[in-house]
Amino acid sequence: MRIAFMGTSDFAVPALSGLIDAGHDVICVYSQPPRPAGRGQKKKVSPVQRVAEERSIEVRHPDSLKDGDVMAAFYALETDVTVVAAYGLLLPKSILDAPLLGCLNIHASLLPRWRGAAPIQRAILAGDSETGITIMRMDEGLDTGPIIAVETVPIRDHDTASSLQDLLATMGGRLITQVLADAIPAPAPQAQEGITYAAKLARSDGRIDWTDDAMSIGRQVRALNPWPGVWCERDGERLRVLAATPVAGAGVPGEVIKGETLTVACAGSALRIDRVQRAGRAVMATSEYLRGNPINKTTVLS
Repeated sequence: MRIAFMGTSDFAVPALSGLIDAGHDVICVYSQPPRPAGRGQKKKVSPVQRVAEERSIEVRHPDSLKDGDVMAAFYALETDVTVVAAYGLLLPKSILDAPLLGCLNIHASLLPRWRGAAPIQRAILAGDSETGITIMRMDEGLDTGPIIAVETVPIRDHDTASSLQDLLATMGGRLITQVLADAIPAPAPQAQEGITYAAKLARSDGRIDWTDDAMSIGRQVRALNPWPGVWCERDGERLRVLAATPVAGAGVPGEVIKGETLTVACAGSALRIDRVQRAGRAVMATSEYLRGNPINKTTVLS
């Protein structure tokens, strides 16, 4: 097939690579423009752009797809289908209708559950037992289009947003390649029951509220790894928490009840903090952190 691909993040890379390797003619890639990154704030191309350039595919990064010249350039591609995965721009109806077979989106949830910007993180935060990939024919709504294919995977107790994204990215690349291998199946409308929305994450979502229960905080730690990260404060210093385990225990929320293992009281239980990071320092096991920064029992973290 003659394909235009729209994607930006690492999540989209297996799909782009898979379509190319399957022999499809990916004639153009749309991606977000290079952004400043790192301490030097040098502009860095997106993972999708990097792969496209390695494969000698033209890359475009318009600020908007509603611009008349941008639309005309897209129409001129005369694509059979456009594949979209974690792109970052809204597609107007004129773009959605341009490809012969429409625009297909690779979405990281079991639609209609977790429509929106952060489906992987929201599924972990909610304690969902499973998630998956949905291939959807896009319409003008927010992830409301009819469904073409679905694949399900369990959410494991140790899954973080990062590990689950890697798994779903690989699954998405495989599933979109299967869908386009033959005639695209007829799409089915989404169910009208079970609709939920995966709101965009903010940095403030990462602060621990010790009045929550330990299971909820544990899911928060896994769901917001790597971004925006989960943290608390010790004597005014921010301490990032990268791994934690719910355990038995009781005390005032935020109170350290076992200093030697950094076990902290929560609502009705406790949380053992297993891996931490101080600002500007390397990630370390809590035992290593405590050797240089002992915490007395009854210390209260905020």
